[in-house]
Amino acid sequence: MVPGQVNDDLWSEHLARYSFAKMYAEGRHVLDAGCGTGYGSSELAGAAASVTAFDVAPGAIDYARSHFAAPRFVLAACGSMPFAPNAFDLVVAFEVIEHLADYHAFLQECARVLKHQGLLIVSSPNRLYYSESRAQTGPNPYHEHEFEAEEFVAELEQTFSNVRLLLQNRVESFAFHSENGREPAEVRIERGGKASEAHFLIGLCSFGPLPERRSFVYVPTAANQLREREQHIHLLESQLAEKRSEFSSLLEMHRALKEELEASNRWAASLRSELEKAGQRIVKLQDELDVSTAGYEAKVLELEEENRVKTAWALDTEVRFSKELAAKCDELAECVRLLESAEQTIVERTLWAQRTEALRDDLAARLSMVQASRWIRLGRSIGLGPKLEQ
Repeated sequence: MVPGQVNDDLWSEHLARYSFAKMYAEGRHVLDAGCGTGYGSSELAGAAASVTAFDVAPGAIDYARSHFAAPRFVLAACGSMPFAPNAFDLVVAFEVIEHLADYHAFLQECARVLKHQGLLIVSSPNRLYYSESRAQTGPNPYHEHEFEAEEFVAELEQTFSNVRLLLQNRVESFAFHSENGREPAEVRIERGGKASEAHFLIGLCSFGPLPERRSFVYVPTAANQLREREQHIHLLESQLAEKRSEFSSLLEMHRALKEELEASNRWAASLRSELEKAGQRIVKLQDELDVSTAGYEAKVLELEEENRVKTAWALDTEVRFSKELAAKCDELAECVRLLESAEQTIVERTLWAQRTEALRDDLAARLSMVQASRWIRLGRSIGLGPKLEQ
């Protein structure tokens, strides 16, 4: 419940409970349990000596502290209140108990922090009413437990010795007031409703005597609701006319879509016939494929046998060629050895020839020297010495 962000009816329903509790807050120390965004705590602060408010949601407490100055806001849980015993004259708990799985612990905590002559005002949605109003949408997923009137009173009486049940209902009324509507008002309730049919259940609980019985009527606005309803009816009628026009357009669109759908159905029927023919053709091809597959399998077996024979021949050939290759390799190795031996012999003979050639050249040089010697020429002229052939 964020002020300004909910519809007027829901806002009035919630604020009315705090306005009712404000009658019992005059000059008292008040605790607002499960205060939410703090709008109700601020309402109580207008009459109370002090207001302490707490909630388990950090975001709600932050909003309350930033928008309302008078109450003291605390972050805490309903099952373990951080307050001393007998600290408050009045405890209010609106939109709380139905959200708690262990509501017994909450009621015990309320009794602990409440003075003996203090008062607890606690509300709960009437399960009988909400089971009817939410028949289509289902129960509120955030509510742990909703009470019927007798059950609500019985649970409260387990903790408090004195309990009084009040009913909160939205009513039709006639108001007599000035233009600003600020003066005190007398209220007459002609006929009360049944507890089983009530919108909300309000419990007043205490250990001491309960305050005197007082009815309270909260009037969000005293404007002429009959006129507002008539204007609203006119607005609804104009909207209905627009909707009828839209309905005519939608009806025409429906006819067009229906014709299109019928054409699509005819096309689908034709397509189904073609699919059936295609299915028959597929069956025929499947049969042909089965026959062909049998021939293919026989041919594959024949080819596999032929491949097996060729593979065996290839393996035998490989073994034979391997042996022949090994023999040739040995023969080639022997040839290489002989070639290397021949090359060694050639090298040796070449060296011998080179040495012989050098010796020959040396002897030729010596012979030339001898022939050129004058002693040898002198001896030859006188017929002495060896005869040297050219």
